[in-house]
Amino acid sequence: MLERPLRYLAIVLSLIIATGFVLFAFDDFSRASKEEQGKIAGYESADPTPAGEREREKRHSKAREYIDDANDILLKPFAGIVSDTNRSRWAERGIPALLGLLVYGFGIGYLARFARGHG
Repeated sequence: MLERPLRYLAIVLSLIIATGFVLFAFDDFSRASKEEQGKIAGYESADPTPAGEREREKRHSKAREYIDDANDILLKPFAGIVSDTNRSRWAERGIPALLGLLVYGFGIGYLARFARGHG
């Protein structure tokens, strides 16, 4: 009874995280030649600063901003792991995304299986 909603939740959250990371990757590839212009405080991180959030809202469409906002909420618990370091943008986005996929995708998927009685 609880298995199906949990499984769907795991899939939807994983798709949001994966889509957000893929869109980040496309942005990063497209701005590779304009790297200096893209360096706005907190713009690229999984937990952007208020100034970074406003800049991102200007640059992205409404649909893209919904995905980014959902990603920010889902990855906020993991963003502190790589913040305040001299890591690359890829590490700042990739590590929280990977942890989010593990927790939300695998973890909730396991809960769904456990709820069914096949733990």
